[in-house]
Amino acid sequence: TSEKVRFPTRYLSTVQRQNHKQRREMCYHDNSLVSASLEALIQHLVPTVDYYPDRSYVFTFLLSSRLFLHPYELMTRVCHLCVEQQRSGDALLDKIRFREVAPKLVQLLTEWTETFPYDFRDERMMRCLKDMTHHVARGDEYSWRAMQQMTQRLIKRLSALGQYEEAVAALNAVASERPACLKSKQAPGHKNDVLSVCDDPFIVAQQLTHIELDRLSFIGPEEFIQTFAMKDPLENHKGFFRKRKTSNLEAYVNWFNRLSYLVATEICMPVKKKHRARIIEFFIDVAQECFNIGNFNSLMAIITGMNMSPVARLKKTWSKVNTDKFEILEHQMDPSNNFSNYRTALRGATQRSETAHSSQEKIVIPFFSLLIKDIYFLNEGCASRLPNGHINFEKLWELAKQVSEFLVWRQVICPFDRDRRILQYLVTTPVFSEDELHLASYESEGPENNMEKDSRRSLRWVSKHTCTNHPLHIIHHLR
Repeated sequence: TSEKVRFPTRYLSTVQRQNHKQRREMCYHDNSLVSASLEALIQHLVPTVDYYPDRSYVFTFLLSSRLFLHPYELMTRVCHLCVEQQRSGDALLDKIRFREVAPKLVQLLTEWTETFPYDFRDERMMRCLKDMTHHVARGDEYSWRAMQQMTQRLIKRLSALGQYEEAVAALNAVASERPACLKSKQAPGHKNDVLSVCDDPFIVAQQLTHIELDRLSFIGPEEFIQTFAMKDPLENHKGFFRKRKTSNLEAYVNWFNRLSYLVATEICMPVKKKHRARIIEFFIDVAQECFNIGNFNSLMAIITGMNMSPVARLKKTWSKVNTDKFEILEHQMDPSNNFSNYRTALRGATQRSETAHSSQEKIVIPFFSLLIKDIYFLNEGCASRLPNGHINFEKLWELAKQVSEFLVWRQVICPFDRDRRILQYLVTTPVFSEDELHLASYESEGPENNMEKDSRRSLRWVSKHTCTNHPLHIIHHLR
């Protein structure tokens, strides 16, 4: 590989002359940056011998700049500007000046690779990083070693990401396996459900928290913004880096859906009403423990599963359940007034986390779909560019504020002991589809009106033509 740093030729001229003009194109209010041209914002990111951008600015701009240009283009321009503005025409002086600025460039790239490592799944970003390492090596051995260490940490993180994605794909494949049908009914008295795996709601809530924190830890902060970002013209090119840019965020949303369907499946499966009622009461207790822990995502997934139509219609089953605790939990997660009760509880959990004396007190797992919705509406509700063409940096500050809070929650290490048997059950046990849930519900408690009778008749016809046995008869294989 050539040791020359590759930069687009259109950036090679008038760099020094433009710097002063670009800095004048930044608007402040009460010492806070509120708007600027894109060029000025890029220049403001570039370190010099006597200047390094504020860390909050670095995070905010690296996070949201992808709304306006590709990370590769930004990195190319920043590295070029950093090198170019040290040039004086005297080779010896240029080397001395670059040696002085090199540690700050390494610091900037370190912040980038550690906070947004997934940007470097793009081969172009890695090439640019390698080119800068060669360039730094010619001027400063200390900075060169720091660049090498930074690159090693980055490769380790990307390797862990690849392993995680493969593991999730394998788990999903196991969970989605469905036998054609079962030749014989399950043995009388045979039980294979969540209670047979663990009947302690606190331990199940702990294992759910493990899953939540594991999956949260692999969501890149930029994934929240990538949803709105400009489409990468090269995103369909071949190779390892073709991975979707929001895949870990999507996998986490899919986990929420899976947990909801698992809860509904567990409730609709049992033949006996007494057993169904016991399962409902168990999941209410699990939800309560999730709330106490600060695991709002699992809490909401459980409530969602219990409110699914196939579960909600089981009136005879619900009549055997003490619903007082469930109603309190529903009230906490009530969507009224934009989830005001939940937001109050979340603030309380956040304050507890900030003053925590133990790892358990630090746990805050937000209701994730609402977090995504909040960021989406913040992006949609405010213009990214002002009428004069400036970037609306006030909006970018707000986006960064919400995402940075998520980063604090994401880095918590789960303090509970792992139970591999329970974890395996929660993430791989196949669950019923919506149609299978409805049919299982009708078999548990018969249709109450003509519409439900028609629905059962239709579902039975579909079931008959896809498997010769009833969904309740395939439980043994599903398990």
